[in-house]
Amino acid sequence: MHESFRSYVAQVAEVTVAADGTLKVDRVVCAVDCGIAVNPDNVRSQVEGSVGFALSAALYGEITVKDGVVTAGNFDAYPILRINEMPKVEVHIVPSQADPTGIGEPPVPPLAPAVANAIGAATGRYPGRLPFTLENLRG
Repeated sequence: MHESFRSYVAQVAEVTVAADGTLKVDRVVCAVDCGIAVNPDNVRSQVEGSVGFALSAALYGEITVKDGVVTAGNFDAYPILRINEMPKVEVHIVPSQADPTGIGEPPVPPLAPAVANAIGAATGRYPGRLPFTLENLRG
């Protein structure tokens, strides 16, 4: 659960961990309280985009440095989430009569903890740092 910009977002993730350790985020369920949802479709779109952005960071977001120099020369060497890796995102907007609040960024921070909890529930081992890889699991 996270609060920012006077909006509240809670997330739960479902993951599949294959025998070879490959991780796939299958579904993310989000509950959003952003006051009156003036345009619910826009709220859903913002949440979906935030999940994709945050999942890129959780799965791939690492900048490596060798001899004091960043090893990735440009974004072509920096992996991001591909469309076939995007999970199903279920958005539940909490009915409200409160003033509208922000919705662009609030869904980003709770994604990594939700995925970490799902990985731990599936494997008994929890990620120790980002990005989530087999080498970064503890326990």
